[in-house]
Amino acid sequence: MAKRSFLSLIAAVLIGVSAQTAHADVLVFAAASTNEAMTEAAAAFKEQTGIPVITSFGSSSTLAKQIEQGAPAQVFLSANVEWADYLEKANALKAGGRVDYLGNALVLVAPAGSKAVDLATTPIATLLNGGRLAVGDPDHVPAGQYAKKALTALKQWEGLEPQLARASDVRGALALVQRGEAPYGIVYSTDAASLKDVAIVATFPADSHPKIVYPLALTKAADGDADRFAAFLQQDRTRAIFARYGFTQP
Repeated sequence: MAKRSFLSLIAAVLIGVSAQTAHADVLVFAAASTNEAMTEAAAAFKEQTGIPVITSFGSSSTLAKQIEQGAPAQVFLSANVEWADYLEKANALKAGGRVDYLGNALVLVAPAGSKAVDLATTPIATLLNGGRLAVGDPDHVPAGQYAKKALTALKQWEGLEPQLARASDVRGALALVQRGEAPYGIVYSTDAASLKDVAIVATFPADSHPKIVYPLALTKAADGDADRFAAFLQQDRTRAIFARYGFTQP
């Protein structure tokens, strides 16, 4: 009986140690444009710490609303400040857990081999030749919102609005150009750089739209492992991963 009690005690101790050392997955919601870079960073974090990271990518607006509605994401990387602000106002972010993390550029893309375009002298509508302009939906997708502001500044928005092919996120807009369903599209420079069959034909002037900033934020659901991952993302060697994919520092 004493032997059985001793073995039971040992088993209980081992279970307790296992519970203390085991790590739950860190759930990250990130803008679609960061897919490859964030996936690589998550793999590097797991290799270094043993802590698994689960990533979910999509439009920042969709992800933010899911978090607001209770999705258990612990880390949020938005493609603009507005959706991070949205969650902050909803009291869904951890106090002091937000930082401006990445920068990007807005570009006009077309199939590989297309000629460069001077946006100052060439209306995009004349380039479409009856086709549509692929963009993230300007009603909620950050890339589309930047596109609307840039086109408005260039006095081209009103003529182009009826010709938009609205995608659910920036990668969807890029795919429309890649598949030949739209002759031109507006995406981030990092998205265009990920494909060989799509070319950047123009870069929108930086002063034609708000500065593109990706805030990194911890949610109220963040635990110690999520804190560690957010800190890992801000290390120089991890920032170098994002730099290889074309992201800049804000």
